[in-house]
Amino acid sequence: MQALPIVWQRLTDAAGRTCTRCQATHDEIQRGMGKLRAALRPLGIEPTLEIREIDRQRFGADPQESNRIWIAGRPVEEWLGAQVGSSPCCSVCGDAECRTVAVEDTVFEAIPEELFLRAALIAAGHSIRPGR
Repeated sequence: MQALPIVWQRLTDAAGRTCTRCQATHDEIQRGMGKLRAALRPLGIEPTLEIREIDRQRFGADPQESNRIWIAGRPVEEWLGAQVGSSPCCSVCGDAECRTVAVEDTVFEAIPEELFLRAALIAAGHSIRPGR
């Protein structure tokens, strides 16, 4: 099987907690992975998910690094033709301006399953080579 690597990272505190938007993205990705595996299996593609934690120091240097997703080495916003922005977050993030993604006229603080699946399917389509 050909791998489709997916990396997601988010801030965690010393107790392993994250903010509500990162937790929501996590839940959406987890729901989507089963559907993605089922859709890609007949094509010989196996999505793999790596979850990375970033610490407060790295987050403090660049809050935009939290709640980031890469699929096949490219940020999710590239696959979606989306724009990256920011908005005030909560809890673990303090008052930091955390990552948002805008698709058309809608801004998402957490990445919904549908956007995750759309980006992953586009990436998978790009990995299919004729004659293989």
